[in-house]
Amino acid sequence: MDGLKATVSAEGCGPLNADASDLGRPLRLRIFDYVRASGLVSRSQIAKDLRVSPGSVSPLAAELIEQGYLRETSLPRGTGDAGRGRPPVALVARADAFVVAGVKIADRQITGIVIDSTGRQLASMKRSATPGPHPLDDQIERLAGIVGEMCAMAGIAPGNLSAVGVGLPGFVDHAAGHVFWSPVLDGRNLPVVAAAQAHLGVPVVIDNDANLVALAELWFGVGREMPDFAVVTIEHGVGTGIVLDHRLFRGAHGVGLELGHTKVQLDGALCRCGQRGCLEAYISDYALAREAETALRLPVMGSAPADELIERLFTEARNGHAAAQSIFDRAGRYLALGLANVVNLFDPSLLILSGDRMRYDDHFVGETLEQMRSMVLDTGLGVPPLKIHEWGTLLWAHGAAALALSSATETALGGGRETAG
Repeated sequence: MDGLKATVSAEGCGPLNADASDLGRPLRLRIFDYVRASGLVSRSQIAKDLRVSPGSVSPLAAELIEQGYLRETSLPRGTGDAGRGRPPVALVARADAFVVAGVKIADRQITGIVIDSTGRQLASMKRSATPGPHPLDDQIERLAGIVGEMCAMAGIAPGNLSAVGVGLPGFVDHAAGHVFWSPVLDGRNLPVVAAAQAHLGVPVVIDNDANLVALAELWFGVGREMPDFAVVTIEHGVGTGIVLDHRLFRGAHGVGLELGHTKVQLDGALCRCGQRGCLEAYISDYALAREAETALRLPVMGSAPADELIERLFTEARNGHAAAQSIFDRAGRYLALGLANVVNLFDPSLLILSGDRMRYDDHFVGETLEQMRSMVLDTGLGVPPLKIHEWGTLLWAHGAAALALSSATETALGGGRETAG
């Protein structure tokens, strides 16, 4: 655990979950997670918030200190008590307890970060990618390349990483480490984790990219103190991440909550998954790019990248181009339909819209919200708050790093329940 200087974080990272639903996890793991999430906290406060006796906390805290996961630091004195006895002592997570990497493999870009145990970013990187499916071995080479470059920037050896988290679009079995289908991989039912671990020589965990956004919010964003919320991401695809009782919901086989592939029209538009009528086929980047070529009377698809087409389409819509406006209007109605279905199914406390498309769609959110209200069950309670949260391209990598950090912590300190499904 040498090579990194421990730092004190006033904010911490990770879900602030100290309620009774967490009682199934080992107490030493709960203590470490709570200290890391709190940033700076006393033993007595840990006992109070976790609803356990101080006598249970002290020996486990001492063990975690001895093993290099926690350390002691002085708490600021209260007003009027300067110089009276020993200064109060708090616990903080050691920054060098874990160092992990998170990488998002996307259709047009690969992004990654390296963080320490407290969530401090040590390195980051972005690399352009060639669209389309690629052989698994090629993608693993790209993954290893970006991990190696980031570790060099952070001054650590790749073999010293505690874990690497990887996110990619498609249907991902997190528990088994397999990918059923992904637009960035050539083939189906691919053993991504086994291949990545064989190449990198460190533990690897994978997940669907929309789940990474939910994890990013749960560990670093607005979801840290919320027991449940829903994230809908819109860019080249459409994804959904659901947090229930402070934990990510994945479903029985890890492929639950594929909102983008719920059917909104029988025999409708062709989706990149191979089926027709998926929500994604009406509101994703490639769907809008497909419409843009007709609306703007452009050559056949392939004349320009999808992001350039959407940029031009948005500019035309803002300038009053009727056909361009109608494309965004229709996409907004379909988005409202998808959001209403999420609300009707899960009744979340908060809805978060995220992804690169938010730099365009935030101009249409007011109308989309009104349309969603008309489709949500009329309970008299209204709809949940809707928040636009466009972090930028490293959003996904933060979620992948949180996935890796959670896995490394669970492995080192005793297992537990990371998900609700």
